[in-house]
Amino acid sequence: MSEIINNREHRQKILKELIEELHRGKTVDEVKPRFEELIKGGVTTTEITEMEAALVAEGMPVEEIQKLCDVHAAVFKGSIQDIHRPVRPENIPGHPVHTFVQENRAIEEVMATIQNDLEQFKTDDSKSNLKKLIKGFDKLWEIDKHYFRKENLLFPYLEKYGITTPPKVMWGVDDEIRADIKLVMNLLKDYSGDKEELIEKAEFALERVKEMIYKEESILLPLAVDTLSEDEWIEIQKSSDEAGYALIKPKAKWKPVRVDVEEKAREEGEEPSNDGYVDFDAGIMTPEEINAVLNTLPLDLTFVDKDGIVKWFSMGSERIFARPKTVLGREVKNCHPPASMHIVEKIIEDLKSGKKDHEDFWIRMGDRYAFIRYFAVRNKKGKFLGVLEVTQDIKPIQEITGEKRLMSD
Repeated sequence: MSEIINNREHRQKILKELIEELHRGKTVDEVKPRFEELIKGGVTTTEITEMEAALVAEGMPVEEIQKLCDVHAAVFKGSIQDIHRPVRPENIPGHPVHTFVQENRAIEEVMATIQNDLEQFKTDDSKSNLKKLIKGFDKLWEIDKHYFRKENLLFPYLEKYGITTPPKVMWGVDDEIRADIKLVMNLLKDYSGDKEELIEKAEFALERVKEMIYKEESILLPLAVDTLSEDEWIEIQKSSDEAGYALIKPKAKWKPVRVDVEEKAREEGEEPSNDGYVDFDAGIMTPEEINAVLNTLPLDLTFVDKDGIVKWFSMGSERIFARPKTVLGREVKNCHPPASMHIVEKIIEDLKSGKKDHEDFWIRMGDRYAFIRYFAVRNKKGKFLGVLEVTQDIKPIQEITGEKRLMSD
């Protein structure tokens, strides 16, 4: 493991050096040989993100990285690992990633038409050919909706995970592309016969759009897929209709697989007994009483059954971690970002196998100090029933001093 970490740190150092060399004026061709030697083992989107963040942390202005963005894309082209998944989001109709990719295909079709119209315009700048270009760039302006969703729905979730540099850089380039397209639209509207300038600006704008499509699909979207949880993609999907789409509309509604936890419970014979009362080892309560008691506890409780399905969680007045009801019926591993999925799977594996009875973590969250505990839940015979997550803000407990023997006024 240490060898892997050291190799990764070394590669990160070289990547930073290469970008800095480009920053100092070296050409892409001058740095390519060293880069190609470095990336023989593959380079991930995460490393690119870390590299850019490190440059910013060391004082390089975001604007400087933005200037290098096109060169940066050319250097990395073809060198980023293809991360294999059982079902890739870009192949799932209705998934936000699929929609972004399909919009890019539609944008490419519009650009191909514009390029053909430009070729005709080069030899014949008649009004009819001018109108074709005006129509084409008006249609291309739909890209503004694509960028709006990317910037206002996707970027905020990446920033939540501390991924701030790529969104800042990309948003800046998006704005430049918008300006490039607007400039061409104005030149077309006020065309006075300067064909060379119009063609130059038009082809430049098309090339920038093409490069951004590459950056989205080879860097941004893979990074987002590796980072965001399924619930976060659901929220992005919900907000997308209102934000609008570019050139196409999703043909399907993405519906992640869910298990009906109530039906699953009935199939396993878990019905309330004694006319609505539930028997415990010591006493009975109604479902209403049980629900109220569990929600009164100063704890966040979540139960995942033996099959890894989120079956229940408490709803106290002050939760530490938000739990939307959409998590019910989902595999617990899908409730976490892909980067931490292996940790969740390992915890469940250790508890289920009996290797451990519990696993504890503690993290500072602003004014709170969260103590997170995972317990194996077993019946009297030792049969594994699932995992209970218990989270508590222990900061107030740590601050207790002395004694209190009387009630407060």
